[in-house]
Amino acid sequence: MSSLSKVAEDIINRSPFLREALTDNLINVSALARKIKPELDRYFDKDIKEGAIIMAIKRMSPGTYHRLNIKIESIVKELGDFLIRSSLTSFTYENSPTISAKQSELIRLLDKDQQKAFYTISKGVTETSIVTNLYETSVITDLFRGERLRSMDVNLASITVQLPSLNTEVYGVYYYLLKQLAWEGLNIVDIISTANEFTVIFNQEDVDHAFHVLMQIKSDN
Repeated sequence: MSSLSKVAEDIINRSPFLREALTDNLINVSALARKIKPELDRYFDKDIKEGAIIMAIKRMSPGTYHRLNIKIESIVKELGDFLIRSSLTSFTYENSPTISAKQSELIRLLDKDQQKAFYTISKGVTETSIVTNLYETSVITDLFRGERLRSMDVNLASITVQLPSLNTEVYGVYYYLLKQLAWEGLNIVDIISTANEFTVIFNQEDVDHAFHVLMQIKSDN
């Protein structure tokens, strides 16, 4: 059977926000011990003393998280420019045998105006999402006529973040950035990523706040 320290650490690690706040000494250890005590009691099938839980928590090493934060902060310092796009619309269609051909035709149409057109197409297992700044949404609705539209969101905006190439070698970079947006209560509609950039889609009214948060992250590092 695992030790009390190991089980307590596993419970705390299930919440990255909690573990990070604990590492930064922002958590009341006694209150945390009371919170996880019922689960520890069930695991060990006995009444675990609160003092023993407090000692187990205090013995937790911040080493991994400390080293990780240093690596992530070095990545954040090298973030490139943030690019904002507004007036976006998102379409999500159910996948079908005919949707790939229509997707190819849409790309052909959009690529005619490469300077103005912005689009991303993500094909999942059961559905395909299209995000674009195409003002004439009827072009898409007409082209995908006969396909099952699962959702359509209008008045969206995006922020594209350029990442240094080393970002793929450090885990937790996306978490580090996105957690700040979560803490600010910002709803993320969609995320699209490539090797060295990622684009976050928001409701139009949230994009200014989100931009400020991301700029603050960059300037703080």
